[in-house]
Amino acid sequence: MSKSLQDQLLKAGLANKKQAVRAKKAKNTKEKLKRTGKDVGDEVTDAVEKSRQEKLAKDRELNEQKNHKAREAAIQAQIVQLIELNEVTDRGEIEFSFPEDKLIKTLSVNERQRDALVAGALAIVKLADSYKIVPRKTAEKIAERDEKIVLLCNAESEDEQVEDEYAEFKVPDDLMW
Repeated sequence: MSKSLQDQLLKAGLANKKQAVRAKKAKNTKEKLKRTGKDVGDEVTDAVEKSRQEKLAKDRELNEQKNHKAREAAIQAQIVQLIELNEVTDRGEIEFSFPEDKLIKTLSVNERQRDALVAGALAIVKLADSYKIVPRKTAEKIAERDEKIVLLCNAESEDEQVEDEYAEFKVPDDLMW
């Protein structure tokens, strides 16, 4: 007759008497619970299921991070494309000053561009380490994606006559104080 696996492991020295008693007791307890009708959960299958759930949760989180990075890269590519397609390239010799964080930067523009920047028809955006001039609508589209890129976008001025309450009163040229 062949011996049981438990006897074989004991004889080979791979298990000791204490482990054999513990295994036999666990088996008897499971069988008793099955006879009474209670749900018997196998510790091994529970542990496997728990580790599988943890792995799925970790994989979901990593996938979400990867998707977030991909969305950010796509947004940055859209911003670069908007700037490159709509950039105003001609420059002049007039220096136009604008704020960036706590610093005042200057950009060379022509008279028409300076007036458009002041009026709000053009805006200044930052691409990498350079400053670009783009139309206002383009700057608004860029601001929807990332507000930090748009450095200067003045509000479009309506009629100056509406703003100037004293436009009808002329100041004489020879007025002396």
